[in-house]
Amino acid sequence: MMISQCIRPAHAVLDLDAGSKTDLLKALAEKAGQHLNVASDDIFAALASRERVGSTGIGEGVAIPHAPVAGVTQPFGMVARLAEPIDFDAIDEMPVDIVCLVLTPPEKVATCLNLLSRIARQFRAPGVLDRARAARRPEELYAALTRDDH
Repeated sequence: MMISQCIRPAHAVLDLDAGSKTDLLKALAEKAGQHLNVASDDIFAALASRERVGSTGIGEGVAIPHAPVAGVTQPFGMVARLAEPIDFDAIDEMPVDIVCLVLTPPEKVATCLNLLSRIARQFRAPGVLDRARAARRPEELYAALTRDDH
């Protein structure tokens, strides 16, 4: 599955305010819940449970929080640039300012793993993080992530 099949241009958010990892997960859960007609509390609980297993901060200021969520019928994603970097317990201990949320139906484990791999690979591609951090409009943030996803 291509990233653009999961994340739509309308799912890109610039300058998201979050003072902590918990605040960020709650904000993402609320926004995702509105798009999916799934209770934001259920989404937050799934994300928080996943984070207790281990941080989804992959380094270089990027986190990819993800979880299977009951009620989600197809893979859903969002990409956000934070107003200010936050501590996310990332593997390199750097604060996070770019976040890509991935929610999948519980039975779509392989799809989730494929998406996570594609997204992580995109963020490691030359210039992607620079373009994401320089984005002035949500469409530019979306394009930074999806431009070379084939």
